[in-house]
Amino acid sequence: MSTFQTIALVGKYQSHEVAAALGELVAILREHRRTVLIEASTAASLGNLGARVASYEEIGTQADLAVVAGGDGTMLNTARRLAEYSVPMVGVNQGRLGFMTDIGRDGVREAMAAILAGDFSREERLLLSAMVVRDGEVVFRSEALNDVVVNKGELGRMIEMEVKIDGELIHVLRADGLIISTPTGSTAYALSANGPILHPSVAGIAIVPLCPHALSNRPITVSDASRLEIGLIPPHDARIHFDGQTRFDARPGDSVQLQRSPNSVILVHPPGYSYFAMLRQKLHWSSAPRS
Repeated sequence: MSTFQTIALVGKYQSHEVAAALGELVAILREHRRTVLIEASTAASLGNLGARVASYEEIGTQADLAVVAGGDGTMLNTARRLAEYSVPMVGVNQGRLGFMTDIGRDGVREAMAAILAGDFSREERLLLSAMVVRDGEVVFRSEALNDVVVNKGELGRMIEMEVKIDGELIHVLRADGLIISTPTGSTAYALSANGPILHPSVAGIAIVPLCPHALSNRPITVSDASRLEIGLIPPHDARIHFDGQTRFDARPGDSVQLQRSPNSVILVHPPGYSYFAMLRQKLHWSSAPRS
C-alpha cells in the first residue's frame, strides 16, 4: 500500500486551468479514499474545492505528499516552503516548459493512480543556502532550488566581484553578474548563459558568469561540499535573486556566502519517468531540422 494517505494540493493562483486541474485531483483522491488538504493561498484564489484548507506549516507536518499544479515557478516556490519538512512533491504541468512538473494535463488520472498504488520513483535534489554579510553581520538569508544570481540590477554598467571557493580566490570577475546554480537550475537561467547541464545525481554546483568582460572567464563546476563567497568590490552594488522569486539589494563591500543546505527537496516521479527523455522533449534535441 502507498504511504501517501494525506495529500496536499498547491496551485498557481488566479488560473482557471489550474482550478480545473485541482478539482479533478480532488475527485481522484477522494475516489482513492485519501485525505485532501489545499494550501491556504491557493484556496483563497481558487476556492477550497471541498478540501480542508491548510497552511504550509500544517502541510509540512501533516501531508505525506504535495501535488503541485502549475509551472516550474510554482514548484520552486512550494519546494522552498516545504523543504524543511521533507514532504515529497510531484508536479502537474499547467505551465510552459515544465522541467520539474512530470505529469501532463491529459495523464493526471493514470499517473496519480499509479503513484497512489506505490508505483513511483523518488529523487532528492539539493538546495543552496545563502546569506548576505555586511560588516560582519548577516543581513539576509534565503534558500534556492534553482540558483542564486548576483547581477547589476538596473545599473547600465558592469559590476566587479571577488569569487572565492573554500577561502581560495578563484578570480576577480568583471561582468554583468554571476549565476550560482544547482543541478536542478542548470536547465534554467544558467543554460541560457552557456552553463553546463548537470544531471540531478551530480553532486556539484555550477558557477556561470553573465557576459564577462574577459572571454577567458568560463563556467566552472565545483563540489557541492564547497563553500562559495562572492564579494562586491566597491564602488559596485548589486541585486541578488533567489530562484527569481526573492531578491535583495546589496551594497558595495557586501559578501554573498553560499553552501549546500542541510535541507533537500524530494521529487516523486510517475512510472516511465526519464531525465534524458525529459531533456529530449523540452530542449527538442531529437527534432528534425527545419528546412
